[in-house]
Amino acid sequence: MTVFKPGNLVVLKSGGPVMTVDAVNTDIFDDNKVTGIVCVWFVGEKLERVRFGQDAIEPARLQKTSSRKRKARLGEVAGEYKMVLDEMVAAMNTPADTGGEVSSKVAKRPKSANTVVEQPETAPAPKGVAA
Repeated sequence: MTVFKPGNLVVLKSGGPVMTVDAVNTDIFDDNKVTGIVCVWFVGEKLERVRFGQDAIEPARLQKTSSRKRKARLGEVAGEYKMVLDEMVAAMNTPADTGGEVSSKVAKRPKSANTVVEQPETAPAPKGVAA
């Protein structure tokens, strides 16, 4: 019998989507006795989560892709990721005193015509202390 662990990819023996093993439920008195396998998968953007019997599922057979295609895709993703990181580094390294785009986009609070701003009163300096 196949031993399933969380993270394994499985399918129902009768067919269906590839699912991920989320948890392996065992008997309360015997950890070696599997009572169910909890699997998760997405249907569109909705996450589904169901418990199956161990005999109802089997390891998923994944399609092999050629190493040339895989390397090309990895290079493409790495290039996109590097571009994003480069943009972030450039934004973080922009000197603050240059008045760049970041500081000019700060929203200013509009002043209302009816708002009166009172200046705080300053206490008089104590006698004998130079001001």
